[in-house]
Amino acid sequence: MTGLVVKSTGSWYVVRLPDGSLRAARLRGKFRALKLRVSNPVAVGDRVALLAETDAPDAPMVITGIEPRHNYLIRRSVHRAGQRHILAANIDQALLLVTLVSPATSLGFVDRFLVSAEAYGIPVTLLFNKVDEYTPEMEAVQQELAALYAPLGYGSVRASALAGGAAVAEVRALLAGRVSLLAGHSGVGKSTLVNALIPGVEAQTAEISAFSDKGVHTTTAAELYAVAATSDLIDTPGIKELGVVDIGEAELSHYFPEMRALLNTCRYHNCRHTHEPGCAVQAAVEAGSIAPSRYQSYLSILEDEDNRR
Repeated sequence: MTGLVVKSTGSWYVVRLPDGSLRAARLRGKFRALKLRVSNPVAVGDRVALLAETDAPDAPMVITGIEPRHNYLIRRSVHRAGQRHILAANIDQALLLVTLVSPATSLGFVDRFLVSAEAYGIPVTLLFNKVDEYTPEMEAVQQELAALYAPLGYGSVRASALAGGAAVAEVRALLAGRVSLLAGHSGVGKSTLVNALIPGVEAQTAEISAFSDKGVHTTTAAELYAVAATSDLIDTPGIKELGVVDIGEAELSHYFPEMRALLNTCRYHNCRHTHEPGCAVQAAVEAGSIAPSRYQSYLSILEDEDNRR
């Protein structure tokens, strides 16, 4: 039997079976996925092989294997030095909540998230949330940011969970037929938006929490909700900072679409785009075809600095 992992609660998991029912499941023995140094070998969104511990109808399940992932989103673990944490697996798209009101989302955080998603082939749409609170000045900034990211392949949607109506309907339409990951800083309104997008989500949460009481709890983790028969939404905990991992200096610029377009046009094949003569990227920044904020994000990631502008 196979199942879909909808939540991790430490040593126990909640899985959704093919009939839609939820069951508690645990790992058998020492389990390592894909030989990654990760704090969570099984992630929300994983499809797993299962065996029932007993013949009882509601018996807990044992996870015996993971089906191959077509992608995943990973970050540096905030609790275990030298390890990584998989936010979620098998994602069709990511929706990144951006706010211009408290708490304002930094462009550095946006760019780090986009780089991580690019590295694993995950399309991203920016959700400008809380637009009902925008001043005229904020409206102008939002339009500038949408214009900055649109040519790079990142669309944007204006949303307001509190306003409801069309502001929520457009977001809901994005979810149809897909597994979507919702991410953003703490306080950007993810929970309110999830409640507006999924009627009865409190009931789903209560049902999942009944299984989550088993085992030892860890930090709040991602959770997958059924939006419709063919649509799932993975809600992630608020991210304070996003540590980019497993991307070398030589390939970092490949995950900036505007820099990738200039691949092999620098004078030196191993150009890091920082100080080298004949650098096409630096020339593009000076010419205004690459945004200074994007270039600063590139430099901060290259130097492994926290970039919360």
